[in-house]
Amino acid sequence: MPQLTHNEPTAEQIAEQKLYREIGLTDDEYQRVVDIIGRKPNWTETGLYSVMWSEHCSYKNSKPVLRRFPTKGPRVLQGPGEGAGIVDIGDQQAVVFKIESHNHPSAIEPYQGAATGVGGIIRDVFSMGARPIAVLNSLRFGELTNPRVKYLFEHVVEGIAGYGNCIGIPTVGGEVNFDPTYEGNPLVNAMCVGLIDHEKIQKGVASGIGNPVIYVGASTGRDGIHGATFASEELNEDSEKKRPAVQVGDPFMEKLLLEACLELIDTGIVVGIQDMGAAGLTSSSSEMASKAGNGIEMNLDLVPQREAGMSAYEMMLSESQERMLVVVESGKEAEAIAIFDKWGLASAVVGKVTDDSMLRLLHKGEVVAEVPVDSLAEDAPVYHRPSAVPAYYEANAKVDVLAAIPEPADLNETLKSILAQPTVASKAWVYEQYDHIVRANTAVKPGSDAAVVMVRGTRKALAMSTDCNGRYVYLDPKVGGAIAVAESARNVVCSGAEPLAITDCLNFGSPEKPEVFWQFEKACEGMSEACVALDSPVIGGNVSFYNERSGEPIYPTPTVGMVGLITDVDHITTQDFKHEGDAIILLGETFAELGGSEYQKLVTGSISGRPPQIDLTKEAAVQKLVLTAIRKGLVKSAHDLSEGGLGAALAESCFGKEFGAQVELESSLRPDVLLFSESQSRILLSTSQEQAAAVLALAQEHGVPAQVIGKTGGDSLVVNVNGTEAIRASIQEVKAAWKDAIPCLIS
Repeated sequence: MPQLTHNEPTAEQIAEQKLYREIGLTDDEYQRVVDIIGRKPNWTETGLYSVMWSEHCSYKNSKPVLRRFPTKGPRVLQGPGEGAGIVDIGDQQAVVFKIESHNHPSAIEPYQGAATGVGGIIRDVFSMGARPIAVLNSLRFGELTNPRVKYLFEHVVEGIAGYGNCIGIPTVGGEVNFDPTYEGNPLVNAMCVGLIDHEKIQKGVASGIGNPVIYVGASTGRDGIHGATFASEELNEDSEKKRPAVQVGDPFMEKLLLEACLELIDTGIVVGIQDMGAAGLTSSSSEMASKAGNGIEMNLDLVPQREAGMSAYEMMLSESQERMLVVVESGKEAEAIAIFDKWGLASAVVGKVTDDSMLRLLHKGEVVAEVPVDSLAEDAPVYHRPSAVPAYYEANAKVDVLAAIPEPADLNETLKSILAQPTVASKAWVYEQYDHIVRANTAVKPGSDAAVVMVRGTRKALAMSTDCNGRYVYLDPKVGGAIAVAESARNVVCSGAEPLAITDCLNFGSPEKPEVFWQFEKACEGMSEACVALDSPVIGGNVSFYNERSGEPIYPTPTVGMVGLITDVDHITTQDFKHEGDAIILLGETFAELGGSEYQKLVTGSISGRPPQIDLTKEAAVQKLVLTAIRKGLVKSAHDLSEGGLGAALAESCFGKEFGAQVELESSLRPDVLLFSESQSRILLSTSQEQAAAVLALAQEHGVPAQVIGKTGGDSLVVNVNGTEAIRASIQEVKAAWKDAIPCLIS
């Protein structure tokens, strides 16, 4: 993309040669700019609109659909529209969280792409005034048999670890899935969770006419220029040439910036603060001014620069990391600068808040840009894209999934193969690279249904999870979208938490393709219905379109980040069976639902048909039952049934203490279907023999099917179906298959 420092094109040349197309504007959009400002824009102004009107910054293709999400609730203190969402957790405390994507940068520079994704989401949280307490991630890659995929996988994990470990924020959980659809376009979604007292909540607003605008953090360089535009186009063979669009992160600088900003907020002199994320100085300045109904004037000569001869265009579009824009009370500049100096940070008063609703930029004594802030931040074009039902969706309605899967001769081998599938297998190779106990608040480490972090000084804790099954969403976007929300909520409930709200990262292909936009619409519809049914509003997130490689879109993957509140640390629950001789209880019903399952992919090498269906009324009932049972002290372990079904869940529950289970099942289903179906709204519990009856009675009160299916103990997992032994597997043997799968594939 053009990055001209000398002999920039004239306004006439930009128009005549249509140079604006090279930086992401269409002919109609360029004409709209001309109409707004009443003249042809210069090169800097053209650049401002190109990044702010990109999909990544403006959501111009997704806004009409996003408005359908439920965003309010009695606990919601801040919904979408700021750096992160905020939810009340009682005692004048709140949790702050958000998830965002860094997919395209990670595809071409995996280490820095992943690292700066972590850095950016952390800044979104502490710019709200919160102290970050945890980081999670949601990752998607192609199959690990591909050398390029191995390279991406290893370096993305390394980048996440490198940044999180250095800044001292624990990486406590997440998910990693593998499927050929992500081979050319991996997904790297990062989530951050923070804590804040109500009175310290900040917003990104440039209020108070005449108040100074302060730049703080790393100096501005030429890295990341047009990163927002790059994220708003499809990957192709030329994408490697855009490596300079990938930012470079410095976690040590970010640590200093975090502490300095939180100290500054404690002084009470901050009027507004915002991260310089996508579109850098352009987005932070124009958005802060627009939200306040004001303008901003900046002198770019005062911006700290680490490279010589930078143009106004380059400074405004740079996405150099670890930078913040702060508005403080007039006359308090010296106090703010003194705090930044204390932390060894470069800072400068670069401008002021004005009353004319304009973004005015000065450079070398001249006005180099003057445009209405609202036209950049709020008045971008909004497109109502056409949608069309894909042919594959209609064809899948006719697929007989069960007929294509022959009954296996040896279910022991099938179980081991399921557990060895990279999506199901242990992710210890990943999370052992992360520091997940720094700050000493992590109560449940990676590997259970959800991570749990203590709220220091209280009896409370927060459970957090990221979830999505892209295969389900591909086969039926509405159902798959609902399942993504339900499963994330189910995971935090299994940890003893009440779901509070979600943040989402909506990863899809090009919205300009009607079939892709149909997937997007339907997935959001399913998510919205699930959020309402489970009383979990959407408080923020990110849309990531154009996830394609050479025209082939990924599976639609609307990742859901969920946070739940544990009101008493005594209620913290994990998935591992705790004592030998305990009763095992299965909640929910199992149906012949293998479409999109790990078992279908294992046997046939592909997915087809329809995914498991979900009844949101039943889902809400089973979640309320489990949370009630946990709070009554009736539950020793709880584990959501997801990929790999009942067979995988039973095995995984045995791995922690390394003792087995004896299970008796009665069903009209084939044994393999019974064990590996991925029917929804099912949870595996263990409890003492004495309390099993109380759990069953509670289940009856909630209208949830429940049955004691066996007991824990021994050194093997033994499963009988209709009185006939289906599985007898040594726990050590199946655990080895599960634990060694990923290390063996990448060695």
